[in-house]
Amino acid sequence: MPAEPLPERKKKQGLEAKENAAQQALGRSRGGFTTKVHLICDGVGTPLSVHVSAGQRHDSPQFTPTFEAVSLAVLPETLVADKGYDSAAIRAYLDDLGVESVIPRRRTKSVPAPVCSVRYRRRNVIERLIGHLKECRRLATRYEKLARHYVAMVKLACIRRIFKIHFSDTA
Repeated sequence: MPAEPLPERKKKQGLEAKENAAQQALGRSRGGFTTKVHLICDGVGTPLSVHVSAGQRHDSPQFTPTFEAVSLAVLPETLVADKGYDSAAIRAYLDDLGVESVIPRRRTKSVPAPVCSVRYRRRNVIERLIGHLKECRRLATRYEKLARHYVAMVKLACIRRIFKIHFSDTA
């Protein structure tokens, strides 16, 4: 007796495929698939929060979930971010919390607000943290298809960084 053929799997099409890609934090660009890693760290470079999004997504909508994932007894006095997080909503959110925002305005804004260059230089701490994370080849190339697996690898790299900063003789 011949076996029945297996039903063909249909490819995900249209909106369902796009939603699946968004859930997996895979974005499209000219270079292929991309993923953005949003981080918050303290002044020493200790990672406090990680969030990933698709590469073509704007940075500012990702700020709130990343910032709210930080659990600190005392809020920081200042928060330094790059131009991607320039938003009136973010500035108002931080003002309501009593946190000073050091975020330069984008060139497209009609009224550029002055930014304290001395405080803005502290942004190099997060840039160095990102540099340390990119030393992990698995993060730089993103071998994982699922976003939760990729976030787990980013968090593992962050744990390694915390151990190196706080429990090593050579940082």
